[in-house]
Amino acid sequence: MKDLITVIAKALVDHPDEVKVNAVEDDRNITFELSVHPDDVGKVIGKQGRIAKALRTVVTSAAVKESKRVSVEIVS
Repeated sequence: MKDLITVIAKALVDHPDEVKVNAVEDDRNITFELSVHPDDVGKVIGKQGRIAKALRTVVTSAAVKESKRVSVEIVS
């Protein structure tokens, strides 16, 4: 899951070497914190949040096999 988010994010940004993904896991939730260069935050979010929403949809669909809830947060 972490690799999936990293690959997608690196394809979107101008500074792919500064993409970092941290996983914070609870008993029922997994939160992935996506950190990018400050100039690339807009590219990851997209117009009206469309790219961020699509990223969250892909990650949620990939996490169907796990019995945990998955979310993605974009941190600058």
